[in-house]
Amino acid sequence: MGKAQDLETAPVKTAVRFLQVTEGPQRLDNFLRRHLKGAPKALIYRIIRSGEVRVDGCRAQPDSRLHAGQTVRVPPLRLPEPTIAVVPPARALASLSVVYEDEALLVVDKPSGVAVHGGSGLSWGLIEWVRAHWPGAQRWELVHRLDRDTSGLLVIAKTRRALKGLQAAWRAGEVAKTYLALTVGMLTESRLRIRAPLERYLTAAGERRVRIAETGKPSDSEVVRLAAWGAPAPGFSLVEVRIHTGRTHQIRAHLAHVGHPIAGDEKYGDFSLNKVVARRLDLPRLFLHASRLAFRHPESGRRVVCDAPLPGALAQCVKRLGRPTEGGVPQRALDSVLRDLPAEMAQQPNGGDQR
Repeated sequence: MGKAQDLETAPVKTAVRFLQVTEGPQRLDNFLRRHLKGAPKALIYRIIRSGEVRVDGCRAQPDSRLHAGQTVRVPPLRLPEPTIAVVPPARALASLSVVYEDEALLVVDKPSGVAVHGGSGLSWGLIEWVRAHWPGAQRWELVHRLDRDTSGLLVIAKTRRALKGLQAAWRAGEVAKTYLALTVGMLTESRLRIRAPLERYLTAAGERRVRIAETGKPSDSEVVRLAAWGAPAPGFSLVEVRIHTGRTHQIRAHLAHVGHPIAGDEKYGDFSLNKVVARRLDLPRLFLHASRLAFRHPESGRRVVCDAPLPGALAQCVKRLGRPTEGGVPQRALDSVLRDLPAEMAQQPNGGDQR
């Protein structure tokens, strides 16, 4: 990786930019105001009305509705680069793990607690950090998102072709996405399909959440129980979740909906129970990890499979639960998810500390 650029003194932007719309519907003028930090409102309306701003190659109006997957072309503007007020902590990103990289793609293992991009009160995110530390990365773009508290595989596109190709594959359901989660309570079914529509809403505090609603978007999650423990009460289940749609907080909301919220989930879980879990299992975070991605390379067409082992803190939590009470193929599953534990941890006997 190259030397980090001093973003306080970075040169102004003067090149044509292409912005990807990841959520919709939303107005074009509001979209640009969020992305063109420091741009006067009058300037934004002028470049739209003059035709310098194009949506998928076509002219648009300030109130034109944008939808996920569209591309907005922005003309050269002399705007200062946004400054990164907070330096990303070295422990979080300085040793960022690269799972896969070629001339078109970069796949990293995102740590928990790191936002994928700045915004909503955050002046930096993983993509800003990557752009500052990788040579020639200023135009790299996120292909998808992960919640701030979720760890695991995140794909970044280096080229426009790769970005458009993978986003199209994501929308078409051609990307296999697998997560590992520890849920509260013993899941009785070995396999469970959750098809429950989700709609987004804002809490009184302005936080973004989702809820089950008939008017929501179709959402589909497939849950496979890997192992389950009856103790400590109220019991736990290690599950593999494959999502067939990609809604905000989908896994978290779906598992909570069937009565098995994810351990450590402060948005959809049981707050008092989370405190007990944190103390008894020494769980410092949300137990949700994007463990596998499989897709066709957008440029070469070959199949790419990426795996990210369970982070140490989560693996330790599973070891503390000890020998599973039941599960589909628990020993193979546990051997798989715990394969990269440090040797001294892997040698702990089953039935570990349950405090």
